[in-house]
Amino acid sequence: MSETPGASYASAGVDIEAGDRAVELMKEWVKKTQRPEVAGLGGLGGFAGLFDASALKRFERPLLASATDGVGTKVDIARQMGVYDTIGHDLVAMVMDDIVVCGAEPLFMTDYICVGKVHPERVASIVKGIAEGCVLAGCSLVGGETAEHPGLLGPDDFDVAGAGTGAVEADRLLGPDRIRTGDAVIAMASSGLHSNGYSLVRHVLFDRAHLSLDQHVEELGRTLGEELLEPTKIYSLDCLALTRTTDVHAYSHITGGGLAANLARVIPDGLHATVDRSTWAPGAIFDLVGTLGSVERLELEKTLNMGVGMIAIVPQDGVDSALATLADRGVDSWVAGEITERGEHTTGAALTGDYAK
Repeated sequence: MSETPGASYASAGVDIEAGDRAVELMKEWVKKTQRPEVAGLGGLGGFAGLFDASALKRFERPLLASATDGVGTKVDIARQMGVYDTIGHDLVAMVMDDIVVCGAEPLFMTDYICVGKVHPERVASIVKGIAEGCVLAGCSLVGGETAEHPGLLGPDDFDVAGAGTGAVEADRLLGPDRIRTGDAVIAMASSGLHSNGYSLVRHVLFDRAHLSLDQHVEELGRTLGEELLEPTKIYSLDCLALTRTTDVHAYSHITGGGLAANLARVIPDGLHATVDRSTWAPGAIFDLVGTLGSVERLELEKTLNMGVGMIAIVPQDGVDSALATLADRGVDSWVAGEITERGEHTTGAALTGDYAK
């Protein structure tokens, strides 16, 4: 009777050595994210990431803010293009820009990378992007997990998720309680689609219009793949800078659900936010998706950010300083609307008018 070799983790499709190699490759990038509160504490490869909580002593009453998110089907664009060092920016933006909405300073983040097969250089490239994003958000990447799932994912398939923590002084917590009638709604431009609505975008551009990622699109001024992989703008440090110069009442991160729905999340009962579409022109990618897919405007607006990635709500006497601060930081911003009393037939937020051309 012939002998059958014994089963092993490797024969089941999991390569531990490749995982160890990936960790070694990513260490240099993770080190670049270290804030003083994590320097010298354990390092990458431990069972838990460490953060020196004594740093919170500078707060009188610190509130911890936490968030978790992923990047969605945008990861498939990265996979098809073989470009892995930008998707991490999207992940950090999705997590840390949610945290900064309440006025919290981003402190640290962890990631989770799930792959069908560990390609060490590829995993390290993903982590490189996450680390670069953490630097842009002002937080430390203190740890993470790389999981190999053979049989569930194809050899080139992957997904990413992350969780983050921030802190804010209790009496500086931003949100609906601060918003008043007459406040201005300031919009900050997005860098493109960001990381939401890609299931609709992919359906329209690939399934219906049969475009290809390497196809140069005149309206975009570059290939379709380059446009779709444009990293999400990370607003964390811009928002923190704005709170230091302006009496910001609230922020709203414009992600899944679109501008009106996300803005409504921070509008208190009894008040209404009106946003005037004529104050900006959405980028060409939004018109392209709408035109090629015959997508109605309201459907586009509840799926995509339409060119606005973050909203700040400030008192009218703070508008000039807010716009100046954002301009100094290279953030394209403008007054897009105002806060009024809610009428009998109005909701938390609504868009009016037509987009500028």
